[in-house]
Amino acid sequence: MEVIAELVKLIVPAGLVLYGMFVTVRLMLEREAEKQRVEVKNRYASEVTPLRLQAYERMVLFLERITPSNLLLRLSGQAAVALEFQQVLLRDIREEYNHNVSQQIYMSQPVWEAVQNAMNEVVVLINESASEVAPEAPALDLSKKIFDNIIQKEVQPTAAGLKAVKDEVQAVFL
Repeated sequence: MEVIAELVKLIVPAGLVLYGMFVTVRLMLEREAEKQRVEVKNRYASEVTPLRLQAYERMVLFLERITPSNLLLRLSGQAAVALEFQQVLLRDIREEYNHNVSQQIYMSQPVWEAVQNAMNEVVVLINESASEVAPEAPALDLSKKIFDNIIQKEVQPTAAGLKAVKDEVQAVFL
């Protein structure tokens, strides 16, 4: 009986010490893991933030380049008739889009959809304007019709996309 009492006197304190060590080591490991998570997150942020900003810059540039007034000025003189000019405009928009499509991974889905909607609105504007002009008419007539349609709508088709990109940049980075 005394042996059991002596054994209990040794095992209980040893068990408490062992349990205390277990809790201490577990807490130390959890803190170290959290520290490493924070470190990885900070390293990720420092590497990805410039890429995200560059993606937003490229989307603004894309939207500015496909804004009808900029598009028409940049591509004027590349086609003689309206049908050819329509094809030149649409090809340029497609090329710009394909060049920038990978940037979507750095922005939210709603902003990417706003960029796509802006591009689609420009395409629709060009196609609607082209349908109102004879295919063999001078390319200048198509340009005028596009400008007339923009004036009637009273808003640039890329305005909503630009606003969405700028708003997200403001919300995320400033």
